[in-house]
Amino acid sequence: MNQERIFKVLLGPHMTEKAAFAAEKSNQYVFKVAADATKPEIKKAVESLFETRVAGVQVLNMKGKVKRSVRGEGRRKGYRKAYVTLAQGETLEDFTGNE
Repeated sequence: MNQERIFKVLLGPHMTEKAAFAAEKSNQYVFKVAADATKPEIKKAVESLFETRVAGVQVLNMKGKVKRSVRGEGRRKGYRKAYVTLAQGETLEDFTGNE
């Protein structure tokens, strides 16, 4: 996988309370990923970018929320996110931000 595709597959970390709890307890990290990204691509991208071993990848599509305004209903843009489980003993120090 070339370097350009790695940065197109992984769009960035998705930091929420749930993601921080997953990183702390079960060694899972959450990323926003491209809509056309596959599980093997996500695995290769994380392994090459962070130089770690990945045990598994779970992908889910988040639908955009429906919001109402004076002009009617609209829908926010949806996105795709991936829960990446690292191998036993592996961590991502750059990801947590505990500085």
